Amino acid sequence: MKISQNTRIAILVLVTLISLVYIFTRPVIIQDTAYHNFADHRSLFGIPNFCDVISNIFFFIFGMMGFNLVCKNKILETRKSWIVFFIGVIIVAPGSAYYHWNPNNDTLVWDRLPMTIGFMALYTALLAENITLKFEKCLYPLCLLGLSSVVWWAVSADLRFYYWIQLAPMITIPLVLILFPSIYTGKLWLTGVFIFYALAKITEHKDPQFLELTHGLMSGHTIKHILAALAIWCVWKMLKTRTLRNINA
Repeated sequence: MKISQNTRIAILVLVTLISLVYIFTRPVIIQDTAYHNFADHRSLFGIPNFCDVISNIFFFIFGMMGFNLVCKNKILETRKSWIVFFIGVIIVAPGSAYYHWNPNNDTLVWDRLPMTIGFMALYTALLAENITLKFEKCLYPLCLLGLSSVVWWAVSADLRFYYWIQLAPMITIPLVLILFPSIYTGKLWLTGVFIFYALAKITEHKDPQFLELTHGLMSGHTIKHILAALAIWCVWKMLKTRTLRNINA
């Protein structure tokens, strides 16, 4: 049985609302200060926490690759969202490097602000390409919503809003890809995005274990940066290789 467009949109809205209720019915989530105690404290060339700082270069490299690619594509209808997405990725590099130079709640703000820009711009682009191009108009409001979640955490110390900004796209984007036909090919590359992102979260939570496993070569958090950057590479590869398709065929 074919599901109508309105029913599919209703499912998407319902899942989004359920995620919102789930997060905000939980107790207030406070940033654990132990989070800042990363496993690899080694300094090199006068740079503290060298590996965690310098590994952010991959965000800059892949972010610039994506930015240059999209800027050259003058006919891309979701061009604005993709440009903002890659700008967010590029800014993650100095923001995260600044945080890892001296990890604490104050510097963490500058790590999280550009990440929310990236999350919301990616979400906007995929909504526009899979449901309706009208979603492109939501780009700036959604980016402001993402930024406000970090500001709210900085002011209130409550992480729930920020967590929801990450949770909602992560559970609804797969639904969007399943329920709505994209005007482009290349969905397989988005699967790579989710795989690398999931692996990045795993290595982040196993920070000291990976430092031990690699015999001191790289900690889990350094590997997390590389894996998360590879997720960005998958987005770049998708945009570079995909083609328009006839969804009515």
